[in-house]
Amino acid sequence: MSDVLQRIDQLVKSNTVVLFMKGTPQFPQCGFSGRAVQILKACGVTDYASVNVLTDEEVRQGVKNYANWPTIPQLYVNGAFVGGSDIMMEMYESGELAELLRQE
Repeated sequence: MSDVLQRIDQLVKSNTVVLFMKGTPQFPQCGFSGRAVQILKACGVTDYASVNVLTDEEVRQGVKNYANWPTIPQLYVNGAFVGGSDIMMEMYESGELAELLRQE
């Protein structure tokens, strides 16, 4: 495993909720990342790790390989890949995401 994949793996496994995004929760740099932050907030999640992929090109590319998922943002809960903002929205609307986050 490359160094960047090991770093990503460590982040994912050492935090209950991790959001790889463009920008920060306070200042998202794309609409999809902003929507992901709002979904987490709507589920009552305020304490989570966020990784701004715009500050590290290796992480930006590596996270796509890590999950075999081509887009950012990417949400991980309890070490497992959940999905991007569209999947987060579907899970939020069905109540499945809030339930998953309650189990953290």
